[in-house]
Amino acid sequence: MILIDCGSTNDTLVAGRRLFLADNDNNNNVSTSSEFILAKANFTTIPSSSSFDSQLYHTARILTTLSQYTFPIKTHGRHWIRLYFFPFTFQTYNLSTAKFSVSAQTTTLLKDFQIQSGSSLREYSLNITIDHLVLTFTPSSNSFAFINAIEILSIPDKVIAKNVSIVRPQGNGGDVWTKALETVARVNMGNQSVSPLNDTLWRLWLSDDRYLIHNNLVHFVSNVSAVNFKETNMSQDIAPSKVYGTATRLSTGSDPRTNANVTWHFDLDPGFDYLVRFHFCDIVNLPANSLFNVYVNSWLVSTLDLHKETSNKFGAPFYMDAITRASSGSRSFNVTVGTYSISEASSPEAILNGLEIMKLSNSKNSLVFDSDSGKSTKTKVGIIVGIVTGSVVGFMAIMVMALFLLCRRRRRNSIDVGMSKEAGNTYDGTAIFSSSKIGYWFPLAVIQEATNNFSEDLVIGSGGFGKVYKGVLKDETKVAVKRGTSQSQQGLAEFRTEIEMLSQFRHRHLVSLIGYCNEQNERIIIYEYMEKGSLKNHLFSGSPCLSWKQRLEICIGAARGLHYLHTGSAKSIIHRDVKSANILLDDNLVAKVADFGLSKTGPEIDKTHVSTAVKGSFGYLDPEYLIMQQLTEKSDVYSFGVVMFEVLCGRPVIDPSLPREKVNLLEWIMKWQQERNTLIEEIVDPCLLAVSGNQTKLESVQKLVEIAKKCLSENGINRPTMGDVLWHLEYALQLEAIGERSNHVGDESPSQVYHHSNTRLSSMERSMGSIADLSGVSMSKVFAQMVKEDMQ
Repeated sequence: MILIDCGSTNDTLVAGRRLFLADNDNNNNVSTSSEFILAKANFTTIPSSSSFDSQLYHTARILTTLSQYTFPIKTHGRHWIRLYFFPFTFQTYNLSTAKFSVSAQTTTLLKDFQIQSGSSLREYSLNITIDHLVLTFTPSSNSFAFINAIEILSIPDKVIAKNVSIVRPQGNGGDVWTKALETVARVNMGNQSVSPLNDTLWRLWLSDDRYLIHNNLVHFVSNVSAVNFKETNMSQDIAPSKVYGTATRLSTGSDPRTNANVTWHFDLDPGFDYLVRFHFCDIVNLPANSLFNVYVNSWLVSTLDLHKETSNKFGAPFYMDAITRASSGSRSFNVTVGTYSISEASSPEAILNGLEIMKLSNSKNSLVFDSDSGKSTKTKVGIIVGIVTGSVVGFMAIMVMALFLLCRRRRRNSIDVGMSKEAGNTYDGTAIFSSSKIGYWFPLAVIQEATNNFSEDLVIGSGGFGKVYKGVLKDETKVAVKRGTSQSQQGLAEFRTEIEMLSQFRHRHLVSLIGYCNEQNERIIIYEYMEKGSLKNHLFSGSPCLSWKQRLEICIGAARGLHYLHTGSAKSIIHRDVKSANILLDDNLVAKVADFGLSKTGPEIDKTHVSTAVKGSFGYLDPEYLIMQQLTEKSDVYSFGVVMFEVLCGRPVIDPSLPREKVNLLEWIMKWQQERNTLIEEIVDPCLLAVSGNQTKLESVQKLVEIAKKCLSENGINRPTMGDVLWHLEYALQLEAIGERSNHVGDESPSQVYHHSNTRLSSMERSMGSIADLSGVSMSKVFAQMVKEDMQ
């Protein structure tokens, strides 16, 4: 072990245990060949004494020309090289302006390196096969170099494996032993840092909370006394007991179907291979047979059975290595542990105790990223330790992820991690969601596997957002995967809205959210799979004819879903895109409302509407909303009235293939209404007539017509609520079932019926009563003109 306090004329004892030798040629440990200046910092500028290495930043050696340190190496093999930097001002030298390169043997460690503030520790690992190590410092043009301290430490052979399995995408780094390594992250889970004083090899382990994308689904655990190295062939040279004795554990709450994941985000130099080491130790008594997945970015590293790996020994440490290549187009690098199954029989479990990420040298024997922009003066990824005494180095990119990281930086009080200050071009997007949504995140690799890499054979639908694929997860759960495209009519805002909305609700008649993915510029939403597809397909695509009873039940289900949206929470939710294509059917034809991308929170208690830009689907838009841009729950009611007429007539609201007078469904219905002698059979879906010939069933049809017409009133105030609509539809179903109109209960007036809708969901479940005859309402006021010609 060689420890040099550069620039110091005296030996320095660090933490009472480590002796850094004075920086001179008389100690027989080092030789230099350069013109140099021994500099001493002003005590007001050095890091706080609370830092374990603060004493090393009192002095520095300033190198004005190409300079070399030569160290004797007694034992060949892998060694750690730790370089300490802290810029201060000495006489005419402002070390924050220094720019220089550093190499070890033939490996480039730093190029045009510049640190403007804060203390920085760079850690490298080289396999040294000769009797000496040469560190070369090369000042950039018109500049100089400096170094505060140097540490050379032999690494036990067992610490770094010679060969490691490669995770996709394929890289070149399987043979680790011949590569130089740079430590870019060393993280202790459980929201606790571990000082070098508690590590046999003097490593610093930073707390993981700064890297967690969201922490609402995690539980930080500490149980150091449970760690038992005797049960394994490992030693604390791999990682100390304080690392294995703390963990970040997945906590999913009461919903076992949540496909929960815990993700840590890092910024890495693109285009390099990285050795990723995962540290595990069961200190929480994980359930027997529990499995969880481990990912780097979207690639599955392992489906881990920790009990099997540790022979069911509680507290036995275990680690796993993998090599992956960072994408050449992005600095974003995510590490994820998550549930293997979302079956209701078991609760999701996942745990991680520690993590190390090491960059492997490239084919040029370099660890330096060559930026296309040429902005190489910015600090590259590494471990910066000590007290941050100035502002963060470099220029922050304007991408959202960079802003997210900036917010993280503000939380760092005593230790700063020197992540790259250049944001990537690929927006990770995770920060766009509130913290409660991270549990629904899926790695892209899982979705690609479930859909056979988005096979066209599995496409089950398409829309403004993109294509919808049928998928099957590993636990054989069927899912619908909606994948946005770059040409999508719906953007990031709609993507976010749909996830935010769906994750709030669990209701029999609302499609359930399984998960989402926003990795690698993807916008993917995963729903429960609806076996029978959309109501639109059943009505208009030649599917077997739905009976009148089935149609009523479908309408009732959809109405219940919408009614729940309007009344089931403190603030109503307005769907804003109600149409037959967004009413899906499961294997039992149970209807569920889907597609919440355009949904909007309803007005405040003291407001009558929400003023917002017009969005929705042509033919279903509330004309009052279209003209006034005033959105209310009654806008959904209008759209649902259109759907009910589609159900009745078995044709879409706009059908250009029909004769001109029938192209617009609502105009055709208006014409039918005005021709008093026309029978209702003329507008009913022809396939229904064969099964709806008796008088009772026609009365049920008439009841639906009456409420549907009321839904289409020109003024929203005259339309019923969804609670009223639900009541009428249930009554129509009774007429269909009991065969006579005499089974009314009571004689409530319309005003009494509609009064029920002012109560919340709990009192609206199945209100009983009759309704007044609405057939006398003037049709000139019932229907609204859909769109004026100048708006089409």
